Amino acid sequence: MDFSYVAYGKDKKLVKGKLSATSQTAAAKLLSYSGYQVLRIKPISSFINMQRLTAAFTQVNPKEVTMFSRQLALLLESGTDIVASLELLQGQVTNRTMRRVIGEVVSDIRSGNSLSVALRKHPRVFPQMYSRTIAAGERGGNLEVVLRQMAEFIERRILTEKRIKGALTYPVIVAVVAVIVVSLMVVFVLPTFTSLYSSFGGEQPMATALFLNISDLLIKYGLYVLIGLVAVAIAATLYIKTPAGNYRWGKISLRLPVIGRILILSELSRACRTISLLFRVGLPLPEVLTMASQGTSNGVISGALDEVRRELIRGQGLSKPMSRNPIFLPLMVQMAGVGEGTGNLDQTLTTVAESYEMEADDRTTAAVGLIQPIMTVAIGLVVGFIALSLVSAMYSMYGQLS
Repeated sequence: MDFSYVAYGKDKKLVKGKLSATSQTAAAKLLSYSGYQVLRIKPISSFINMQRLTAAFTQVNPKEVTMFSRQLALLLESGTDIVASLELLQGQVTNRTMRRVIGEVVSDIRSGNSLSVALRKHPRVFPQMYSRTIAAGERGGNLEVVLRQMAEFIERRILTEKRIKGALTYPVIVAVVAVIVVSLMVVFVLPTFTSLYSSFGGEQPMATALFLNISDLLIKYGLYVLIGLVAVAIAATLYIKTPAGNYRWGKISLRLPVIGRILILSELSRACRTISLLFRVGLPLPEVLTMASQGTSNGVISGALDEVRRELIRGQGLSKPMSRNPIFLPLMVQMAGVGEGTGNLDQTLTTVAESYEMEADDRTTAAVGLIQPIMTVAIGLVVGFIALSLVSAMYSMYGQLS
């Protein structure tokens, strides 16, 4: 929030200006710390807050959060206090939203809040897991170490997502190009041949008649079909966002051939890394499982982790409840048991996460390698059918003319 103020400076001169703070009290304290004697301060009210509006459409890249974490850890290790470190980082950040968020965090800390509490007010930039982890680092006195661990955690997640997107880029581009080419032929090329065939009359070959009928249907009702597909997609998306829809979609997606195994491995590796990180920084295991459950987008995995947490609170441990749910693969169950017995749960689950990530990468590469020839054959069949329809019609037309 922006405030306008009137105050006396250190040289006893009257000063007017504007500043951003989370509240009017925080703004007054900020001016007082800067050596000003406040005479009047009031919020600036406007119909449209351009900063908030810009922030709503400007997202902070996770890479910037990673860089912020590493730089803050480095500054704290060098002996710089938290406020000075944040102010220094604020001046170096190029993203406007990130700069504004850091400024509000500084104002909160000057008002007496801790770093974790200040970060918790900005969940779009710093998720709940991030602020909880920072709070554990503050309690343990190892904030620099925790910041570096969070940076590594975010980097691994970014790398995994980038690898999956990179593997799927080529098949998606080929599919989009194929759909565009076929659509252009159906909408612009085939109508010309249709009028030509109709002018000569006669009986058309079966392949040509079938293809022209399909073309006519797409031209007449294609827009309605497209609108219907978009409506179905929007309705399905809204349903998946509900708890029941998320659970059903998660159940279906995990049972898909080829892709289902990759999704299970990816979700479990993410859960293992989350549990490992939060357990290492000292959070209690029930809270760790809660955060791991909230960190997954699959309703089935989330429900399974919640059930493990409930059994853990009842005194059943970690590996025993996991063994009763087939969604947790044997390696994860076994290594969780080893970690419980040796007290090295964070290390054993990190090993599981690395193993699952390698298997998921191999399966993703194999799946993409399988998708490419299938798409090539499918596109070839479509183009072949179009060519057969046109050529057979031409031969039929020449035969009728002769």
